[in-house]
Amino acid sequence: MHDAHFPLTDLLFGIPALLAIGLYIGAVLLTNRSGRLRKWAWLRTVSFVAGVFIASAALVGPLARLSHADFTAHMAGHLLLGMLAPLLIALAAPMTLVLRTLNVHLARKLSRLLQSSFVGFFTHPFVASVLNIGGLWLLYTTNLYVAMQSNLLLHIIVHIHVFLAGYLFTISLVYIDPVFHRFSYPYRTVVFILALAGHGILSKFIYAYPPTGVPEEQARIGAMLMYYGGDAVDLLLIFILFKHWYQSVRLRKFASMVERAV
Repeated sequence: MHDAHFPLTDLLFGIPALLAIGLYIGAVLLTNRSGRLRKWAWLRTVSFVAGVFIASAALVGPLARLSHADFTAHMAGHLLLGMLAPLLIALAAPMTLVLRTLNVHLARKLSRLLQSSFVGFFTHPFVASVLNIGGLWLLYTTNLYVAMQSNLLLHIIVHIHVFLAGYLFTISLVYIDPVFHRFSYPYRTVVFILALAGHGILSKFIYAYPPTGVPEEQARIGAMLMYYGGDAVDLLLIFILFKHWYQSVRLRKFASMVERAV
């Protein structure tokens, strides 16, 4: 992608990021002033702002420019945009905040959309995993990586896909926002393990067979960053998933004890 395109991509990615932060904070202030509901947790706001800034770091500024010529920088951006940022934004429960902010009529319409089979398809753990991990295999084992470097539209589409696929993958595994298409903890764990394997195998493949046009040394460093950096973010996901699982089991046991006592 030509250097002249960067001011355009800075605007295309930077303005929506600022708008997202402004809308989120505005929604927090609005829902807190209503007095009808419990105050919105400030940690969620911090998580959302941090997530958007981390995603923006991969799309706007020095790292974005360096990643065009350096595969290691590109992979660092992938970890930020496709893994860490989606997790932080998911933890901020943006859909819950939207439902709290909207009036009853619009909130019901949004709830019906979330219950639709369309949303259910894309938030299915297996489908989300294929979109996420499969998309990465397609990017790094075909000429797509080279093509996106010289095609502005493709560059934009790939980066949007990386973020959205990472977000769908995250919310399909850990339930922070309201979920109308639920899957059991064992099922989600099995899918997660398969996704981890796919991600790990891809990083080793990149190490052994660098993408077209990527110097071998950059490919190896980038592959190691993908492997170990991905593991670090995945550990956070594992912790949250297993914490929720433990809490659900403990809650069921408590409910059972109450029933027996009554």
